[in-house]
Amino acid sequence: MTAVKRAMLLCAGYGTRLGVLSDERPKPLLPVVDIPIIRYGIANLRGHGVTDIVVNLHHKGELFQQELGDGADTGVRVHYSAEPDILGTGGGLKNALKLLDPDGDDEPFLSHNGKLIFPLDVSALFAQHAADPDALGTLVIRPTPDAEDWGAVRIDDNQPARIQEFWGKGRHMFCGIHVTRPSIIRRLPDGESCSLRQGYAPWIADGAKVGAYIADGDRYFAEHSTPERYLQSNIDVLRGATIPYPPGPLGGIDSEAHVDASAKIREPVRISAGARIGSGAIIGPDTVVGRNATVGANAIVSQSVVWANARVADGARVERSIVANEQVVKTS
Repeated sequence: MTAVKRAMLLCAGYGTRLGVLSDERPKPLLPVVDIPIIRYGIANLRGHGVTDIVVNLHHKGELFQQELGDGADTGVRVHYSAEPDILGTGGGLKNALKLLDPDGDDEPFLSHNGKLIFPLDVSALFAQHAADPDALGTLVIRPTPDAEDWGAVRIDDNQPARIQEFWGKGRHMFCGIHVTRPSIIRRLPDGESCSLRQGYAPWIADGAKVGAYIADGDRYFAEHSTPERYLQSNIDVLRGATIPYPPGPLGGIDSEAHVDASAKIREPVRISAGARIGSGAIIGPDTVVGRNATVGANAIVSQSVVWANARVADGARVERSIVANEQVVKTS
């Protein structure tokens, strides 16, 4: 089990590619199988012994505080770092150093993109970083056939591997997760900055060593920047994507859901507490009906997500869509 106790979940982005969905809530609060994405990250960190988590806030930041509070129900302590002006992946970390390094002991911490569902072996990551004292940081990368679409990372053949170049040719993508020390983050410029563009990339060009932790290629990874990716993540989790530290029930019908006897349920589904499924409705497969949501009589809902408290009208046909509280978004 890792000895590292602190992490930061980066949650201050706008989520512009999600369109109207991000108008309702920030990306890390989108529900996957009726559980906010951020809770998947917290559960995985807690499972690896992380006890204090900082969340940076900008777009609709008050919703994070409403969802998580002080973190008591997650098993960790949650702290908040407000950003009246958005500061980026590097500036956000520098702005939060008083929370990440309260005792001034310069202990390593983890930076983790808040929009991910990624059951990373955090303990193994920290072990590799601890064994490589010359590295300014250790970045999590994974092999993927479309690495250049994400911004390919080129690495060397050392053991442990090290980063040689960003945004060039390579078989790996950066996963938005790295471990470093507060003293390294203090090198970044004040104000808005990117931890790669103003940090690791120029540092590597000046001869610094930066480690690469290669995550298993078959380890589940979901990034939720578009409605299509968001919907697919819900489907993947319903179908049994491996989540070693689940933040809650990931399938089935809650005992406090109300499903009319004449409705048809086609697994896999998640129908949460308080949800109401009307007479003659057909739900599934690959469908989530959130807490206190309503699906009207004779409606058909398949490969879709119905958010908590949302409503599907009587007789409606919903396929490959997200039914949010104020909008319906159909995906390709």
